Amino acid sequence: MEVLPSLADIMSTYAVSRGVALRAFDVLRQEGLAEPVPGGRWRVVRTGESIDRRPLPERIANVITADGLDVGASFPSTTALAARFGVSRPTVSKALDKLEAAGLLSPARQGKQRTVLALPEPEERAKA
Repeated sequence: MEVLPSLADIMSTYAVSRGVALRAFDVLRQEGLAEPVPGGRWRVVRTGESIDRRPLPERIANVITADGLDVGASFPSTTALAARFGVSRPTVSKALDKLEAAGLLSPARQGKQRTVLALPEPEERAKA
């Protein structure tokens, strides 16, 4: 991932206002050349690069089908999921809590691995 210079760096290097720098980043975003990343930074988007923009709980629920897990199977740990999706463990924990509330996963307990309680419903096809 190539990170672009910060807004402050652009402003000082090119002697432009904050508004001008923000408009420049917005043009890059609209043309699909850059996107914002956490921390107020921007990164270059490579051509042909695909990014999964679904909410994290939805992407984690997809692990059940992608990994071929059945009801009763052990679910990957919070640490393993954090590494897989490139997010922090607390972020994964919040997503897992949502899946637990939806009835897909068993509750978290110390020393006990989560298990799959139900399979996610297939996406509904758009009606024409």
